[in-house]
Amino acid sequence: MRIALIHALRHSPPPIEAAFARLWPEARLMNLLDDSLSADLARDGTLTPAMTGRFLALARYALGTGADGILFTCSAFGPCIEAVQREFPRIPVLKPNEAMIEEAAAAGGRIGLLASFAPTLASMPPEFPAGLALRPRLAEGALAALDRGDAAEHDRLAGEAARDLAGCDVIALAQFSLASAAPRVAEITGRPVLTTPESAVRKLRRLLGAG
Repeated sequence: MRIALIHALRHSPPPIEAAFARLWPEARLMNLLDDSLSADLARDGTLTPAMTGRFLALARYALGTGADGILFTCSAFGPCIEAVQREFPRIPVLKPNEAMIEEAAAAGGRIGLLASFAPTLASMPPEFPAGLALRPRLAEGALAALDRGDAAEHDRLAGEAARDLAGCDVIALAQFSLASAAPRVAEITGRPVLTTPESAVRKLRRLLGAG
């Protein structure tokens, strides 16, 4: 199976590739990156029809290479990804967070949602089922630390932000780039931690009948 991974942050490929290596090493991966998408969203403050067109163009390119499934890895672009799902209904097209949301909802209870990219906390909560007790938290400065290559500081800041979520029953890390902080968050909070990469790989493998 060939899986196309489409990224809007340059930090996203390593965690999803690591998740595939652990959970589905037989999958053949291809990476498409347009990090100007996240920069443009941060600048404009809103999703635009032009951004949706760019997502559709990336998906068409991926399908042209023979991709059996597409996984988008930036959680702030839900409506753009939904447009791709409508355009290409015959293959699995996953939002980065949908599998994790399903696992978090199944766990029930109070769900802590930790993000390091502020627009994610605007776009992602409405994707959770109504009625869930959701507590969002921004790990301020964590993404900037990752941008300057300080992964240890990124994980530390994520862990510190997660202290406010220790009263939750499960903690969901909203972005692929946060996956490296999962052990730190679990250590500080003592709570189960869900990451978008591992949840996504499990769902893709199931949808494509690979186990």
